[in-house]
Amino acid sequence: MREPRRYRNSPPLTRDRIVEGAVELLDGEGADRLTMRRLAEHLGVGATTVYWHVTTKEDVLDLALDHIFGEVALPQVSDDWRADARELIHGWRAAMLRHPWAPGLLGRPMLGPNVLARTECLQSTLARAGFTGVGLAAATHGLANYVIGSALTETTWRRTDDPDARQGARKRLEGSPATYPTLVASGHLGDQAWSDDELFARGLDIMLAGLGQAAR
Repeated sequence: MREPRRYRNSPPLTRDRIVEGAVELLDGEGADRLTMRRLAEHLGVGATTVYWHVTTKEDVLDLALDHIFGEVALPQVSDDWRADARELIHGWRAAMLRHPWAPGLLGRPMLGPNVLARTECLQSTLARAGFTGVGLAAATHGLANYVIGSALTETTWRRTDDPDARQGARKRLEGSPATYPTLVASGHLGDQAWSDDELFARGLDIMLAGLGQAAR
């Protein structure tokens, strides 16, 4: 089947070009709106041509996820395993915040080379701290879940934040100080004095400190 005339002058299609186009669409429109037809239109080719390189939308999502993991710099191995882990995790979070569709897809089994290289880096860093066996698996999952969960919460909040809804929730909470004394005192759901970056960094430091104690 020949492609329509309007596609014949498009640049040759490659898997890399498909992935780059998919990331552009995902960044602009989110995962829910991505279709193979929409991707083909964005690339200026016919849908049949895309299927010569990737079989399904799931394949495209896997490739796009692995692509953004390639943005996460691998730290140089140092004598401070906490510093190495901290650098990797902060880079991971930054990549997901640049691509807010990504955190919600990271429950998928990931076998791309960029994902595996970063996972290997994290586990080897934790192994240097003394973790083995189930402890290594638990520490890896704990840090991965922390960064994914934090990024998912932050990107979702940015998309759906409604000042009126937030104010209403805060007033409801403040109306029950006897029931929620700690939440009211801490300003939960209020305009906090700490940025998301600072809260994430402090939370990560607490986790790494605890892991250091557990590894002894």
